[in-house]
Amino acid sequence: MTRPAMMADWFPDGREFLSVERDAFRPFEVLANLTNSQLGIGVARAHGWSARQLMAHLLSGHEIAIVVAAELVESETSPAKDRADAAWDALGGDVVNAEIDARWAALSLDDVRARFATLPGQLRSQLAMVPESRWVKDGELLRFFLSETTAHYEDHVSDLAAILDAAGASESIHPDDGGTA
Repeated sequence: MTRPAMMADWFPDGREFLSVERDAFRPFEVLANLTNSQLGIGVARAHGWSARQLMAHLLSGHEIAIVVAAELVESETSPAKDRADAAWDALGGDVVNAEIDARWAALSLDDVRARFATLPGQLRSQLAMVPESRWVKDGELLRFFLSETTAHYEDHVSDLAAILDAAGASESIHPDDGGTA
């Protein structure tokens, strides 16, 4: 059964969230198998993004979520979340996303690949340290983590498919088994 991404009350504990998040990210892991050339192909059906840009876009959500989770280990509030929310509200998604794209474009492809290999696990590890009362049992914070993970992934599944199709790698995703390779 697919869980609606924004149904915060569907997670009885952090382990359940982490399991669902892990499964939801799994289809995107195939991006790591693309060649450097394939990572650079812009795809009109995916906002003009390349695989590299999709990787960076998703990982930017992981980055802020890691910082927020680290703050929640020590406190019931997160100044980083407040700053990120304020920036989104003040600048809008297009501007924030353009800034993210520019920041990640300045990284070497090796750096992007290394972060793609490590940030998802870092996020899961950091979330596992946060007291559940500060995220799983807090509707606002849980919605934040959903918006940076599972809901974000759902928003970009069609982009992933278009990018893999353009790279000639669409056979790497098997819809019948939940998108895993």
